[in-house]
Amino acid sequence: MNLPLPLIGDGSLVPCIDGVSRPYVGLDAAASTGALPSVMARVQEFLPSYSSVHRGAGYKSQLATAEYEDAREAALRFAGREGRDDVVIVCRNTTEAINHLVYRLRLRADDVVVTTVVEHHANLLPWSRVATCRYVECAADGTFTVDDVVTALDVAPRPRILTLSGASNITGWMPPVEEIIEVAHARGIPVVVDGAQLAPHRPLPRTADFVAWSGHKMYAPFGAGVLIGPRSAFTDGDPFLAGGGAVDLVGLDEVVWTSPPDREEAGSPNVMGAVALHAAMDTLSELGWPAIIEHDRCASRALRGGLMAIPGVKVLGPGLETDTLPVAAFTVEGVPFALLAARLSVEFGIGVRHGCFCAHPYLIRLLGLTGDEVARFRADVRRGDRHAMPGAVRASCGINTTDEDIGKLLDAVARIAAGLEPPYAYLQDPASGDFFPDPASGWQVDARSQGGSCSPG
Repeated sequence: MNLPLPLIGDGSLVPCIDGVSRPYVGLDAAASTGALPSVMARVQEFLPSYSSVHRGAGYKSQLATAEYEDAREAALRFAGREGRDDVVIVCRNTTEAINHLVYRLRLRADDVVVTTVVEHHANLLPWSRVATCRYVECAADGTFTVDDVVTALDVAPRPRILTLSGASNITGWMPPVEEIIEVAHARGIPVVVDGAQLAPHRPLPRTADFVAWSGHKMYAPFGAGVLIGPRSAFTDGDPFLAGGGAVDLVGLDEVVWTSPPDREEAGSPNVMGAVALHAAMDTLSELGWPAIIEHDRCASRALRGGLMAIPGVKVLGPGLETDTLPVAAFTVEGVPFALLAARLSVEFGIGVRHGCFCAHPYLIRLLGLTGDEVARFRADVRRGDRHAMPGAVRASCGINTTDEDIGKLLDAVARIAAGLEPPYAYLQDPASGDFFPDPASGWQVDARSQGGSCSPG
């Protein structure tokens, strides 16, 4: 297999407002990726054998159970955690995994959790609603140092846990996680790593106490994610979900929970998602990290460097001297971010993400917004008005991204930044903040009809 490696759906034609259908340029891998052909092939191969897991003596049930348990073992290998007494809990995604872990740690309101302002909401909100969070601040370029983390860890009272992302979903910056884990462990503080962005691009940190990631960001869009941690963390207390499959004995006034990981997976598990994730992990392992990392670095330099060279474009985050994932969040002077994203889609067939990327505190800092500006935006949102919400556009690459894909984006952004007039007027929906071509244009694709907004996060 060589990189770039095409995904299912690559090359699909999408309509543009000029009446021409163009090959879709998907540059939103940081949100969700397409499916690897190997993933689809493995799912189709397994589908005739699909049956209940851990529930029956039938031949298909035994096959399904074996496949499901094989996926657990594959996750341990992928995370480099063989030989440890860890359990793999199959969840829906990273968000569920972190919520699951927060519940199982039985935190109290006076427990201190150290985290950072760089985090995705999935690694902020679950902790802050049950414990006291202490935040590591970032510099203007969106980075922080090991010393910054040490300072937060050494403030009294002593933290119960440290949790941080392996890579930012906005800037692609990767904190020095292994060094951070080392200083935390030297202080007896366990570490949780949100590996959602990191997992498709780099090896997961082997020394983290807990790690979570999602299949939908690594070419297995079948609704499975993973939480891995020490067995001892899940052997006592009630599980996150209660129900069938999590018990050894149930009476009307008594329950005996079974051993982990089964006690953490009440209900019928997502065996299809586990099979798909297993196939994706195998494919990434076959490609090898050196090839993936080299492809990422080339894409990152082309993407970020190309955008920085366009007059009027500001790329958020560190400069090109810093190794980042192939992710670039950017703004164009004089062009609302939501309008830029709409024009890239409608006029050029390019799919990007826009808004606040489910990491509001981080984006506010990257944009350099003042407290008064933030207060004004919040007041607007409470009134249901998002027309002036702050935000940016994000382009992100995967193992399928080609030089041509990046070139098409850079050409389109350069033309818009230089003042290219749209073929039709765009109208903004104040409730969502998103832009849509004037109905007079004949454009029929309108997310408002689905009741969804692209910008909020």
